[in-house]
Amino acid sequence: MGLLTKESQEKVVDLLVTEGLVSTAKVREAQEEAMKTRQPILALLVQKGLATNDMVTHASAVVMGVNYVDLRNVVMEPETLLLLPQDVAERQMAVALGEQNGTLVVAMMDVSNIQATDYLATLTNKPIRAVMSSEDGIRFALEQYSGDFSDVSRAARQSEDEANAQRSLNVKTITQDSPISKALMTILEYAAKSKASDIHIEPLENSLVIRCRVDGVLRQIMELPKSIEPALVSRIKILANLKIDEHRVPQDGQFAVLVGDKEVDLRIATSPVVWGEQVVIRLLDKTGTSLDIEDMGMTGRALRMIEKGIAMPNGMILTSGPTGSGKSTTLYALVKRIKSEKINIVTLEDPVEYKMDGVNQIQVNVDAGLTFASGLRSILRQDPDVVMVGEIRDSETAQLAVQAALTGHLVFSTLHTNSAAGILPRLLDMGIEPFLLASTLNTVIGQRLVRRVTEKRTTIKSTELETKQINHDVGELLPKTTEEVAKVGEDLGHNGLPVRNDGGYMLTKGVDDKDNPGGYKGRAGIYETIAVDEDIQKLVIEHATSGEIMRVAKEKGTVTMKQDGVLKALSGVTTLEEVNRVASDLT
Repeated sequence: MGLLTKESQEKVVDLLVTEGLVSTAKVREAQEEAMKTRQPILALLVQKGLATNDMVTHASAVVMGVNYVDLRNVVMEPETLLLLPQDVAERQMAVALGEQNGTLVVAMMDVSNIQATDYLATLTNKPIRAVMSSEDGIRFALEQYSGDFSDVSRAARQSEDEANAQRSLNVKTITQDSPISKALMTILEYAAKSKASDIHIEPLENSLVIRCRVDGVLRQIMELPKSIEPALVSRIKILANLKIDEHRVPQDGQFAVLVGDKEVDLRIATSPVVWGEQVVIRLLDKTGTSLDIEDMGMTGRALRMIEKGIAMPNGMILTSGPTGSGKSTTLYALVKRIKSEKINIVTLEDPVEYKMDGVNQIQVNVDAGLTFASGLRSILRQDPDVVMVGEIRDSETAQLAVQAALTGHLVFSTLHTNSAAGILPRLLDMGIEPFLLASTLNTVIGQRLVRRVTEKRTTIKSTELETKQINHDVGELLPKTTEEVAKVGEDLGHNGLPVRNDGGYMLTKGVDDKDNPGGYKGRAGIYETIAVDEDIQKLVIEHATSGEIMRVAKEKGTVTMKQDGVLKALSGVTTLEEVNRVASDLT
């Protein structure tokens, strides 16, 4: 952001406050700390997470009277990048943006570095006009020298030419080594490398936007010409064995690709939208997923209840949560936990996401008449000890699952509800008799996923509002004295929990950078587990609400999802902000 004078830095701070990007109170605290530690105020604002590098750089550009360009997520043209040699660009932290009237426009972190601009002018034999960009933006552009995105841009242009030619020749086939195939492969490789769970290919009026969901949050990675949309969508449809001439109704398919030395299964969903056809690709990379319950974030009381439930010879264990909350992964972890040559485990899934040795897995095939309900009937004739049903979607499947539990089987399955307590009224709504439900349910689990704080982190003190929230949510669970810390930590499964304190708590915040947006990397589960004992059974028979069930469960020691999330924030696993994002609707 250049070598700003102290006066200029104060102007940048004033601009951030004026624009409402940083609070006045926080700035005062930072200024006092800067005076004590003799740190530059802008660097301190970034270090404390009060402002991002890009915010500070943009404000600095305004103060210095130079243009600012945001290069994050911008796909660079290969020819433009190569206007500066890669080694020079990396050494000077400068990226060529193109030529205007014989002048080379270059994005730099330090536009005040006259020596650097003179060097670049001599090297390129062109006058230089420097514009300002943040370190994150420059580094994102520099990475494209390796070809990750430049290959896509090159393929996009070639595909655009092919698209024009195909329109004139009415050619609909796309060869395996065509530019569009290479572009698609590059997108898939980038998504797999980033550990994305989904790729969204979204047509707009004049362009095609590619977004990836990483750690549960979508972010745009590139924007391509509108003209390549038909070729790209057709290529995906061909690979997934979908009808390439059908654009009016949604279609589903799947295929697998080899990325590096890993095979990644892809689930494809297409649907017609206003400006064309949207494609969502779900990536199932089985190599990077741990199927150990503890590694997923289940600890303490919740883990003990689960272990007690899966040790029973029969009954139902159900997990709940919204789409993408890790329910299926939890079921696989439970199956792995009890897998043994002494028992027959049969699963019925749509799709089979993880193939497990020693487990008989069946793929639902609705077109062939193999549904969850019909498949479950067949499974019960295969002498199973444990049955895993991917999802209870209708009353018929629910009835069969209850019957399986009643006849001596241990049944695992999932439901789409907001909380563990919500499972019970949901099954009653599906027509399950209350007395049957009360006698078959062992354990119910509610879960969601929060992003983990990256290893590169800082520690900050909670604000007054955050302190009040922590004490409201988990004050009753926290140790009251230092002597109780070890005992409470062991009970709840969270090491290093602080003693309850009205004066504030030390929280962890990840360092925001290009590889770890927001300071997060990876995800952990937050859980609530309810053991269905006699008191809960009575509530089920009385058609109690989920709120009444949860109130009794809390009295018996259940830690709610919101509480588990706050405890994980206090333990440095995630942040309070992330818990509130994921579980703001929970109490």
